[in-house]
Amino acid sequence: MKKKVLAGIMTTAMIMAMMTGCGSSDTAKDTQASTGSETSADSSAAESDYTIGISQFAEHGSLDNCREGFLEGLKSAGIEEGVNLTVEYQNSQADTGTASTIADNFVSKNVDLICAIATPSAMSAYNSCLDSEIPVVYTAVSDPVGAGLADEEGNSVGNITGTSDKLPVEEQLKMIRDLMPDAKKIGILYTTSEANSVSTIKEYKELAENYDFEIVDSGINTVADVEMAAKDLASKVDCISNLTDNTVVSALQTVIAAADEKNIPVFGSEIEQVKIGCLASMGIDYIALGKQTGEMAAKILKGESKAEEMPYEVCSGASLYVNTAVADKLNFELDQATVDDAAEVFDEITVE
Repeated sequence: MKKKVLAGIMTTAMIMAMMTGCGSSDTAKDTQASTGSETSADSSAAESDYTIGISQFAEHGSLDNCREGFLEGLKSAGIEEGVNLTVEYQNSQADTGTASTIADNFVSKNVDLICAIATPSAMSAYNSCLDSEIPVVYTAVSDPVGAGLADEEGNSVGNITGTSDKLPVEEQLKMIRDLMPDAKKIGILYTTSEANSVSTIKEYKELAENYDFEIVDSGINTVADVEMAAKDLASKVDCISNLTDNTVVSALQTVIAAADEKNIPVFGSEIEQVKIGCLASMGIDYIALGKQTGEMAAKILKGESKAEEMPYEVCSGASLYVNTAVADKLNFELDQATVDDAAEVFDEITVE
């Protein structure tokens, strides 16, 4: 018997009112605007062979890259937006209740497939599609098993599959130890209701002692909690290591500002976070992850495979990214070997 995945977040009017910026919407009008459908194909274009809904949980670089890569993956398989594909894109602005509404809307429209970007959107899409035949393909889900989207063997629990952005935690810890030989405490800020973050925190704690680190974690509920929690955390640790936690990433500049006050570095979990102010990261390529997801979706749309028969896939490999402008700001010495080993080096901080 199929069972609904418990999202674990009780969305209330109070939370909707508290959340601001790209992490949420403040009013019903803002929510309506943030979830407004963007049909990418021109209205004068011929009717597409496929219609898909893309539900993205939050608005930040890594998830945007997933969406871009997803469309590239479909295109490489001959399914191209505006040619034989209509795309409806909606963003829930880091609100789980909105993610559920978006998924229900796609089901009511009987789209051919839902692409769910990030764990809360994937869980919402899975729940909404239980009584339909619409397949769900997710991406940027760090722990599909912990989220209830796959079993312990990695097999699908229903008409759903996708890709995992499981963080290379051990590589990250090794990088931090190499860059900060005297550091003892690593701070991590995370959303208690995001299953991906909870499982990653557990892995950090299991591996930290191998590198003589203590993990100091601080849980939040909404984006409104980030500032106070980040300031408190920054006062207790030698550095902060950021996850792919959607709520925290949407307020990453707040975290960086708190760390700057204590002159400690923030380490990112992927390339976009390094671009906008984290010192370094051992991270994955989210465009590549999205492309991998798009190729999986194309097989489903073409009838070559069924989602329920496809185990989820993991994007392999991690690359080093560093930002020398952040190092200069913090008077942090990056040795030349580290810079030379980086897959990409940024010499400015780019905040849109």
